[in-house]
Amino acid sequence: MENKKIILIIEDDESLLEVLGQGVSDSGFKVLKAKNGADGLEMAVENKPDLILLDLIMPKMDGLTMLDKLREDEWGKDVPVIVLTNLSSPEEISKTVDKGVSNYLVKSNWKLEEILKKVKQVLEEE
Repeated sequence: MENKKIILIIEDDESLLEVLGQGVSDSGFKVLKAKNGADGLEMAVENKPDLILLDLIMPKMDGLTMLDKLREDEWGKDVPVIVLTNLSSPEEISKTVDKGVSNYLVKSNWKLEEILKKVKQVLEEE
């Protein structure tokens, strides 16, 4: 049996989390889901996914804080992260990109198929 790549989706919007989860799963990946940065960080360090889809605005711990803490971890400093958020200000984007994310996607500009294509592209570059 083939070893499926694991994608961790950290997103507080329940419906978007479901849609993304289904899309990622239908694309042949194993899906892990977290609804906030704190749970997401814990799941990431515990399960060591192949890629993380990360929202920035979330309860408990926001995405940037989670990313900072993730990058402090020996394993976490190299894991590919795709940021998927509604924040589109140039300052937010550059602040986040400086933390070594693979892609910064503004939710309203991307369709599910395109997001899945990005996920596959990033995993192929690994």
